Amino acid sequence: MILGAMSALITPFKNGKVDFLSYERMIQRQAKYGMDACVPVGTTGESATLSHKEHMECIEIAVSVCKSNHMKVLAGAGSNSTKEAIELAQFAQTSGADGILCVAPYYNKPTQAGLFEHYKAVADSVEIPLMLYNVPGRTGVNIEVSTVLKLLKEVKNIYGIKEATGNIENIVALHAMNPECVIASGDDVINYPILSSGGSAVISVTGNLLPDKISYLTHCATEGNYNEARKVNEELYEINKVLFCETNPVPIKTAMYLSGLIESLEFRLPLVSLKQENLSMLEKTLEQYEVLQ
Repeated sequence: MILGAMSALITPFKNGKVDFLSYERMIQRQAKYGMDACVPVGTTGESATLSHKEHMECIEIAVSVCKSNHMKVLAGAGSNSTKEAIELAQFAQTSGADGILCVAPYYNKPTQAGLFEHYKAVADSVEIPLMLYNVPGRTGVNIEVSTVLKLLKEVKNIYGIKEATGNIENIVALHAMNPECVIASGDDVINYPILSSGGSAVISVTGNLLPDKISYLTHCATEGNYNEARKVNEELYEINKVLFCETNPVPIKTAMYLSGLIESLEFRLPLVSLKQENLSMLEKTLEQYEVLQ
């Protein structure tokens, strides 16, 4: 199982193409500052606008870099098409990924029965662990607690869920009904509340920028030092909020560029640059934090 501190990696672009050199450096920096795993080509990685070839290349690079740095790879392998999700999951396994993160099928709005069958089909197509990803604000569909519990019971390699609903009751219910379920925070503002309510992992957007802080917060909480974890979570409140002032990953990519961590600031349509007032707010907030290179 893949636990602990992880970042949902951005995908840097340069001249319209994936900047693989910056991508490698980003992952090496994650290892340098204590992250346990990385999550390439999730939704923060703009997977919806990547070609399948680009998606697969990002997974291959992440696996290669992480193997030499003793990090694990939880590869993004989600789609609104079950067939495509299976193909990506199988590729991730063949490439050497340690597990896959599979976002709920977006736009289709499947029933809970449809979600169960989708995830069962993807998980059954591979042997590596699969983590569910529940983010109804982006997908239009919620994976209900009862469906998660059924999947954990009936599908052997589904081991947990990335929760990005903002609903702490989901965390409490899942942990109460299945303490073995690995719950990962998918919402940086409430990393501490999730970790202190039964969570054992963080898949962070802020971790792209401040991996030292996210790894420290996560490890403090998982080792039982909740006072220190809460302190760090509160220190990060302003940056956690501003990084979602517009659609993710636009603010985090902008912050990475302003901090000199990527060479070029590019998005793929329909994503566009921050509005000026939000850019100014982000710049002002960044002044409060030390971004290690």
